[in-house]
Amino acid sequence: MRLPSRAATRAAFAVAALPLALSLAACSSGSSGSDSKPANPNAGVLTGTQLKQALAPSSLMPKGVTPVADGTADSGDDFIAPPAKIAGKTDCAKFGNTYWLDITGLKGGVSFAQSDHAKQPDQTEEITQELDGFRGTTAQAVMKDVRAAVAACPTYTDTANHAKVKITGKETPGLGDEAYTITLTSSTWENGSTLIAARVGTSVLTLMSTAGSDNGAAAGQKIAAHVVKSLRTQKPKS
Repeated sequence: MRLPSRAATRAAFAVAALPLALSLAACSSGSSGSDSKPANPNAGVLTGTQLKQALAPSSLMPKGVTPVADGTADSGDDFIAPPAKIAGKTDCAKFGNTYWLDITGLKGGVSFAQSDHAKQPDQTEEITQELDGFRGTTAQAVMKDVRAAVAACPTYTDTANHAKVKITGKETPGLGDEAYTITLTSSTWENGSTLIAARVGTSVLTLMSTAGSDNGAAAGQKIAAHVVKSLRTQKPKS
């Protein structure tokens, strides 16, 4: 069983960060006695508003898969402070999360957008998509961490069914600047899950699909391809 969406938590964090961002902007607006401007740490990173525009719309979802109430959130036009990375042994069970980026030890970037679609009322088929914007070369590091997490986790235990879940991963050429596809299967499940991580520049997509009878693979690839194409059209404002 998958865990609830992080949308509300992420949205609250973004709002809480705004006063700090505004305060820092006010402090930096004074005269420094120099014409040089400090480097913008968020240069080249898409805002949450731009990432939201790149998400696949409901019209591309499989038949019967519709938006989940309170399943959509984004960080808007303001960047948030980068979260600290959690060090230590990989928590393999996080592959079972609806939004699973935290398998890398990071809960997000300096900007984000996400949405959740499912077949109601029992959510037997679900597609979630999360886009995060990262500073510098962090996006490349996140992709490496995804691969490392799969290598460290051949299985995990689904606590809802007390069953072992098998994890396999493979490179996915032709999708963004780099991409990696993960398949989760269990003998106790009617259908498995497909997780896709894809990077375009400083943005990383982490998608989960259980739609269809093929472990969610075809539906997931379709949505991921659309998001990657949409990201190509977005230009950083900074």
